Amino acid sequence: MKTFDVLILGSGLAGQSAALRLADSHRVAMVTKRNLADGATNWAQGGIAAVLDRTDDVETHVSDTCIAGAGLCNARTTRFVVDNGPRAIDWLIQRGVPFTRDEASEVGFHLTREGGHSHRRIIHAADATGAAVQQTLNEQVRAHPSITVFEHHIAVDLIVGRKIGHGDCGCLGAYVLDLETDRVETFRAHSTILATGGAGKTYLYTTNPDTATGDGIAMAWRAGCRVANMEFIQFHPTCLYHPKAKSFLISEAVRGEGGLLRRADGSRFMLEHDWRAELAPRDIVARAIDHEMKRAGSDCVFLDISHRDRRFLETHFPNILARCMELGIDIAREPIPVVPAAHYMCGGVLTDLDARTDVDGLYAVGETACTGLHGANRLASNSLLECVVFGEAAARHVATSRRRPLPEIPSWDESRVTDADEEVVISHNWDELRRFMWDYVGIVRTDKRLERAQHRIRLLNREIEEYYSNFRVSNDLIELRNLVLTAGLIVRSAMKRKESRGLHFSRDYPATAATPCNTVLRPSPKAHPLGSLLSR
Repeated sequence: MKTFDVLILGSGLAGQSAALRLADSHRVAMVTKRNLADGATNWAQGGIAAVLDRTDDVETHVSDTCIAGAGLCNARTTRFVVDNGPRAIDWLIQRGVPFTRDEASEVGFHLTREGGHSHRRIIHAADATGAAVQQTLNEQVRAHPSITVFEHHIAVDLIVGRKIGHGDCGCLGAYVLDLETDRVETFRAHSTILATGGAGKTYLYTTNPDTATGDGIAMAWRAGCRVANMEFIQFHPTCLYHPKAKSFLISEAVRGEGGLLRRADGSRFMLEHDWRAELAPRDIVARAIDHEMKRAGSDCVFLDISHRDRRFLETHFPNILARCMELGIDIAREPIPVVPAAHYMCGGVLTDLDARTDVDGLYAVGETACTGLHGANRLASNSLLECVVFGEAAARHVATSRRRPLPEIPSWDESRVTDADEEVVISHNWDELRRFMWDYVGIVRTDKRLERAQHRIRLLNREIEEYYSNFRVSNDLIELRNLVLTAGLIVRSAMKRKESRGLHFSRDYPATAATPCNTVLRPSPKAHPLGSLLSR
């Protein structure tokens, strides 16, 4: 048994910002499935949105966020995040994040513009902001004596008091599988923070890393937490379309700096879909591309930035330029083939402004959480901002809360399970799930498609739960179990929304309801047991 003051599951910006703020006064464990840098933060290209110069203001950033969110952004949350934006950026600058400089700017840094923003307010590190942030904080996390990093560990489930006979005393930590020893270890903690990212791997095509399997959302649901707005899956409009390119994102900033979307014949089409053209919010651009591809029967559309000179592209998009060149695409001379891909989950575990969930001692931050900031569609570059602001909020609440006594916790019991006999079952189920989610629960939905997906999910869930009950856990089994549960929550939420709003577009309900409302799902103890932690 390992005991810490704080257990953080996940190692992206949200988890690391909380860890670094807590480490001077708390013993922190950070659990990550692969290496410290293997998360969605490391893949983020565009930048971080915040009000940083005098031509911009908080009201405009709030307004842009709410317009993109299609009426569902929580007003208090949005103002809370935007108000704290400049301080969050300053914290990152003080930590040494090498944002791109611009001495001609009054703030000293280059600010770019992305879709849905009415001002240049995106601070960035060339076109690899996430990697710059992650690398900077990684070094500080590893160097801090009060933070212990457990790489190649995956959480199996949260430990909640009422499941182990200690009454309603909240979350007490988690059971965690050490992937190098194949042993399940008990992590006991006064406070637990879920920072496990999203669930892009629910879909066949995604910009997310392989680690984005909905783990935190699924574990929180099994622990008794509500989830909200799971139907709002953001499909990034411009993922590189190439057989040798896996999940390579073409940044929103390419359109912000003048990139134009074209059909195969070279004609533009975005003005036929929205007056903001290429700078429309992501949901509108993604649906427009989907429409054009289906209308023409084409595999992709094209993003053209070739009218900007090569030196500009080398300065602002060096990684995109280099990666495309490796694949034989010279973006200074020809357009980039792109397709939409599952990118970001706007819903998640319901939290308050302190990042608290429904379970005492359990917090959720980053893409795992539903804070109300993103509403029905996330405004570009608000996600990393949310990570820093709510990482601080969670840390502040943990630091000012009384440390709860920790009872003895039973060890993981494997006495009645055996080694799996056919691992191929897992890979086949995973492939089936991702394909029917792409076909039936994608950019455009219908009731019939959702019903088909729900039927398939029920069948898969029965198979997986039987497998989970009889065989020792593995990384693939844990991830598949979480993905199927998360997919089920997405479908249930989509079926409850009888309108089209933001990222959820239904052919059966194309109109937008006059009164916006959130989709909130509450777990039933009978229908959704907390798991078989003690009866395995």
